[in-house]
Formats: sequence, C-alpha cells, structure tokens
Amino acid sequence: MTESVSIYDDRQCYLGEGTFWHPLRKQLFWFDIVNCRLLSRTKNEQLCWEFDQNVSAAGWIDREHLLIASETGLFRFNLETNQQAPLCSIEADDETTRSNDGRADPWGGFWIGTMSKSGEAGKGALYRWLPNNQENKLRVIETEMSTPNSICFDRDRNYAYFSDTKTRIIWRHSVDPVTGWPVDEKQIFLDLKGAKNSQERKPDGAIIDSEGCLWSAQWGSARVARYSPDGQFLMAIEFPTGHTSCPAFGGPKLDTLFVSTAQQNLLDTAKDWLPNAGKLHSANTSFTGIAEPQVKVSID
Repeated sequence: MTESVSIYDDRQCYLGEGTFWHPLRKQLFWFDIVNCRLLSRTKNEQLCWEFDQNVSAAGWIDREHLLIASETGLFRFNLETNQQAPLCSIEADDETTRSNDGRADPWGGFWIGTMSKSGEAGKGALYRWLPNNQENKLRVIETEMSTPNSICFDRDRNYAYFSDTKTRIIWRHSVDPVTGWPVDEKQIFLDLKGAKNSQERKPDGAIIDSEGCLWSAQWGSARVARYSPDGQFLMAIEFPTGHTSCPAFGGPKLDTLFVSTAQQNLLDTAKDWLPNAGKLHSANTSFTGIAEPQVKVSID
C-alpha cells in the first residue's frame, strides 16, 4: 500500500528514532539520535531541542515533562524551561555505547536498549526502569545484544515484545500482568530470516494497535508491516525512503501512522534518488493505535 502517504515534517534526520504521540499535548515527538536533537511540531511551527549527547527515546510524565533516554541514562526534561533532572544512570561509564529504542510500559515503567556507537556486536543490553519501585529500580532484561529494538507491549498486559535487529527476530516475552516484570522464557514471535529479500527485513521500532496487531518498521525495506497477534503477515505500507525506523499512531483519532526514517547507511548515490530519506512520514489508515502510557515519575 502506498496511498495517502505524505511528508509530515521535512527536516532530515541522519538517524530518526523514538517517534511517539503525546496524548495530553496532542503532539508528535521524535529524535535525531546522532545529531542529539529532539524534534516536534505544532500545526504551524517546527520545534527543536538540542542536547550535548545522543538522545533516542522518550515517554511522557505530564503535560510539561518527558522522560528522555540518553547515552548515559534517563533524565526528566521540562519542555517549557529546558531544565533537566537526572533519574537513572545507564552505562554512564562506557563512552562506546548509547541508548537506542525505548518505550514506556503500561505499569508506569520504561524499557530502554543500549548499543555500541560503532555497531560492535554484542555490546548492547535491554533494561527496564520502574520509578515506583524503591529497590532495584533498574533491572537488566537481556545482555549481549547488538541493536535492541521493537520494544512494545500488548494491550492486555500479557506480553512485552523486543528484537535484536541483526538477528531479524522479534521476541515475545510473557510478563506478570500486575508488575510487568518478565516471567518464563522469551518465545519467537516473528522470524524474518526466511522471508523474501530477508536481508532487508530487519525489524526496527514497533507498536501494537487496538486490535492487538504488531506494526514493525523494517530497516532497509522502506515499509512498516502489520502482523496478527499470532505473527502472520497481514499487510504493509510502503514509504518513499530507504530506512524506516520507528512507527507511532497519533492524531485526534489515533489513526494516523507516523514513521521516522534515516539517512544513515545510505550510499551517497542513493540520497540523490531518495530525497525524502530522514524525513518524518505519515499515512492515514483505517486502524487505530493505543495511547502511550504515562511514566509514573513524581515531580518535586
């Protein structure tokens, strides 16, 4: 499907990521990781916040505050005053790693992956941070990962999903419906190694819609694909770019699919015939998403 696809914001990101719709502000946010920028827009204005380190993902705390994941940890950010307050250090003593994909969970916590800045295999990890828990606030979920991605949660609070992009596998991990902590062993939800053109079917960011289906932005495939709750391919929306990185449903009815894209790892020649690479795209759909849950951080 290619109909009703358009450019939502024409600023080009080298590595767009972390797209999410703020349900209180009715506003879209996304990141340009390598250029250390948080981007957004209102109806008539493009907005940008710049940082002194890589930033990649966020969740909403209230109307004015975001939780932001950076290369050294999590911090609270005031959108009106630009004030930052540290919340949790993550691999702050390792200058070779940074945060990558992340998302708030339905229990008020936040999951975040880390990876090597140079792409070194096995240097990343997946963490969960739960601010309401006074002990063991930060817990390691997975280690020896290369590119943690696809972090999302089912609407019934039974599963967490995540991937390691280079393996081309999206995992589904059962979680305790009361606490949100993983239980049992993770299971393969989607294995893209055997797909047609499998070398291009690399799972990046993902979300779950109101019907329980998973939408996977697939790096190198210029598409976002929809899969049923049992992992069957249903359909895909194609975008005029090289790399799709992170989807989010937004808009007044949560039926607009927004997708961040990237210029990273595109040949210089490709940029000539992919002028929309790195821009924020949107597509009108007949599907609806689920509102992003609140990160339950108290404001002093």
